[in-house]
Amino acid sequence: MPCGKTALLRRARRGFSLIEIAIVLAIVGIIGSTIGLLLTRQQRFYRGTSELIATRQSVRDAIEVLTTDIRGMSAADTARLLADSAMEFFATVGSSVLCQRLSPSVVGLPPASASGSVLTSFATLPDTGDLAVFYVDSAPPTSRWYKYRIVAFNTRSIATTCAASSSFASDADVASGAKAYAVSLDAPLPGVVQGGSPVRFIRRGRYSLYRASDGDWYLGYRRCNAIGAIASACGTIQPLSGPYRAYSPDANQSGLVFKYFDRAGGDAQSVPSSLARVEVTARAASRQSLLVEGRRWTPADSAHVAVALRNRL
Repeated sequence: MPCGKTALLRRARRGFSLIEIAIVLAIVGIIGSTIGLLLTRQQRFYRGTSELIATRQSVRDAIEVLTTDIRGMSAADTARLLADSAMEFFATVGSSVLCQRLSPSVVGLPPASASGSVLTSFATLPDTGDLAVFYVDSAPPTSRWYKYRIVAFNTRSIATTCAASSSFASDADVASGAKAYAVSLDAPLPGVVQGGSPVRFIRRGRYSLYRASDGDWYLGYRRCNAIGAIASACGTIQPLSGPYRAYSPDANQSGLVFKYFDRAGGDAQSVPSSLARVEVTARAASRQSLLVEGRRWTPADSAHVAVALRNRL
């Protein structure tokens, strides 16, 4: 009987010993550490990839915006400020044709036609302070463009602003309820500007590399009045993309660099009217440094583009 009780007691006490538990905990700890290390590395990888993508996106944004506006500027009369990290010029924001004169200083423009014949197109709607430039083919070559400052720009009924009888709108436009555009100018138009005259709308703006309140450097844009002193005519700067490297007088280190050339390849910075080509270099830098294989790495990227002006002399 005592022997049976002893055997039963031994069977009841079976389980893990302290050594076995310690070994299991050690193995679990090793596996957990390995998984944690892998997750940390993956997190660093994805973080670095995200930072690199954001940096490259900043460069692409800058190049795309600047290329579009620089290509469409007119060196003859719109280049204002040409500096190593800033440009100020007029960029085209829309085009149309004069439908009819509503008064000596108010003109009507056709709508974006429902019939598919688009005579009016805007990248952004013109506003007070922009310029409306009218072309007259019969005028002497040096005075074919007539410039006026826009006082007001709004939509009106097509029946009173650009009727179908003008040949610049269709019955489909009237039936669809399309709205025409009315442009008020700061002075009366001369008699030579008649229906059918092409119209361009241009806006003065300034692109520059600037340091924001967070200490980083960005590509910024300021909208400026068409007429006025450079120091007081531009509004608050708005960031477009970044961050970039800090400004430096050294063109090989600065975050944004403009170089200006005339048709012969000479320097055109001091003579904006001779401008034929602009070279833009953008160098973006991440806000954060990453630890990769024990070394600190800051994601960075750069791009360089040469833009030829369509409207050069």
